[in-house]
Amino acid sequence: MSDSAWRFIFLLGIVSLCADATYEGARSISGAFLGSLGASGTVVGLVAGGGELLAYGLRLGVGYWSDRLSRDPSRPSRGHWQLTTLGYVVNTAAIPALAWVDSWPWAALLLLAERLGKGIRTPPRDVLLSHAALQVGQGIGFGLHETLDQIGAVGGPLLVAGMVAAGYGFRGGFLALGIPAALGLGVLGLARWLYPTPRDFEPEPETAPAQGFSRVFWLYLIAAACVAVGFADFPLIAFHLQRQSGSEEAGIPLLYALAMGVDALAALGCGWLFDRIRLGSLLGAVVLSAGFAPLAFSGSYGLAVVGIV
Repeated sequence: MSDSAWRFIFLLGIVSLCADATYEGARSISGAFLGSLGASGTVVGLVAGGGELLAYGLRLGVGYWSDRLSRDPSRPSRGHWQLTTLGYVVNTAAIPALAWVDSWPWAALLLLAERLGKGIRTPPRDVLLSHAALQVGQGIGFGLHETLDQIGAVGGPLLVAGMVAAGYGFRGGFLALGIPAALGLGVLGLARWLYPTPRDFEPEPETAPAQGFSRVFWLYLIAAACVAVGFADFPLIAFHLQRQSGSEEAGIPLLYALAMGVDALAALGCGWLFDRIRLGSLLGAVVLSAGFAPLAFSGSYGLAVVGIV
C-alpha cells in the first residue's frame, strides 16, 4: 500500500509541478506586465493582495462543499476530485489568455481568475494528498509534494525569462506557459483514473462526536493571520524593483526562480524536521523569514535579493 501511496503523491506532485510552472511563471512577470499596460503601483498591490484574499477566502466554503459532495459511501472522493479538477482548469487556463489582452483591467481580471482557480482546487487537493501522506509520513509526504511543486515554480519563471530574453516579450512568455498547463491537466486526469478513491490509503477512521475547534486551533489561526498581514506578494516586489532599481525585464523572473528554488530545497528539509520536532520547525521558518520586507523594499538590489531568498 505504501508504494501506491508514494506513486499517488508523485503524480499529484507532477500535477502541481506543471501548474506551478504555469502560474508562478506568470506571477514572476505579472507586476511588470501590469505596469507595462499602464497600471499604477496601487493597482498592482490591489490585484496581488486581492487575488490572495480571493484564493484564501474561498477555501473555507470550498472545503465544506467538497466534503458535502464526497459523502456518498460508494464514491467517497468524488467531490474532492471534481473540485480539484475544476480548480486546476481555471487556475491554469487563465494564464495563456493573458497573451491576448491589451489593457490592465482585463489582465487584472484574468490574474484574479487564476487565484480563483487556486482557491477552488487547493482544499480538496490537500484532502486527497493527506490520505496518502498518512501512509508515508505527513511531513515527508507533503514535503515531497512541495518540492515537486517548487521545481515547477523554478522552471516556469526560467521559461518566461528565456522567452523574454529571446525577444518574445511578456506575451510570448504567457503563451509558452500553456504547454505545462496542458501537461498538468493530462497528468491530473491520469491520477484520477488510476486512484479514484484515495481514501482507501488510510484505515477507516474512528467515529467520534464533533466537539468544535480547540483553543489551540484558534491561537494557531491568529498566528497564521498575523504572518499573512506581514506578507507582500512578489508582483509588488517586482514592480518596486523595476521602478526603483531599473531591473531588466528578463532578470525579474530569474529572481523569482531563485526564490522558488530556495523554497524547493527548504520543503524537504522542513518536512523531515516536522516529522521529528513538529511545530518547532514551523516556528523556526516563520522567525527566519520575518525580516524579508525591510530587505526586499530597502532600495538596494543586493539587499532585495537577500530579502527574496
